[in-house]
Amino acid sequence: MARVLIAPAPLQGVEGEYREILKAAGHEPVQQNLGRQLVETELLDWLKGIDATLAGSEPYTRKVIESRPGLKVIARVGVGYDAVDVQAATEFGRTVTIAPGTNHGSVAEHTFSLMLALAKRVVIQHNAVARGEWPRGINRPLRGSVLGLAGLGRTGKAVALRAQAFEMRVIAYEPFPDRDFCARHGIELVDFDKLLEMSDWLSLHLPATPQSRHIINPDSLARMKRGAMLINTARGAVVDEKALASALESGHLGGAGLDVFEQEPPGKLSFFDRPNVVFTPHVAGVDSQSLADMAASAAKSVVEILDGRWPDDGRVVNPTAKTHKVS
Repeated sequence: MARVLIAPAPLQGVEGEYREILKAAGHEPVQQNLGRQLVETELLDWLKGIDATLAGSEPYTRKVIESRPGLKVIARVGVGYDAVDVQAATEFGRTVTIAPGTNHGSVAEHTFSLMLALAKRVVIQHNAVARGEWPRGINRPLRGSVLGLAGLGRTGKAVALRAQAFEMRVIAYEPFPDRDFCARHGIELVDFDKLLEMSDWLSLHLPATPQSRHIINPDSLARMKRGAMLINTARGAVVDEKALASALESGHLGGAGLDVFEQEPPGKLSFFDRPNVVFTPHVAGVDSQSLADMAASAAKSVVEILDGRWPDDGRVVNPTAKTHKVS
């Protein structure tokens, strides 16, 4: 029997298929009970005697990985893995997995919640009415606008399909495009500079890589249309927040909706009090259905790998860890 840490705070107290999968395989789920994301020192404590973890956004640093030799599997309840030192995990023979195809619908819906909140000034008008005011201003339409997608993977595609229901024109930048999908749905592929120049709304759906870090920077913001809106439900590292603050302050950028930040939690940023911004705490990929699907996928990965079976469907991030197993 293996002991499996259930690290994501949103799973605290949640019974579901993921627990059934683990228990059916004879494993013991161990739920962290702090009700929030673990910091490194707390994670080290919780990982004592643990064989595998259903991982949230807590930091699986080199120190954590090296200090817990019994840990065999880090199974992300999600599709991003920037909180995991994959190089260290590979060196020490720890398998890292993700849960592809489980949360793109949730992220797409959340993307539109941010867009609509900005276009229809929902937060501003809600607060005004709550104060006893009645500010019947003119809102901004989505229909007829150009939506630029930076990234056209699963999530970008899900956003594109929803955008067409809103009668938006969709353009996209994608280094490895699915041209058949674009042709079927009338999506124009453009280079990144054209994407910046043409978009009324720019929505980011890129992974955090050295190439994508600060892809939204002073130069790229300057290339955007005056009054354009920026949405980021991808990763905080793709946006230079200082440059974003300047673009909002100058009025060049019309507004921003952010679910992710360079540092999380972000503390108090200079543009938090602006009326043309909307924020959420990195929850775009987490609704009740996507959480259940992600957790079940992660649990299956844990069971298969501990049983000596190797997933071959894109769940394993570091397949070379198999040849680096340490005792």
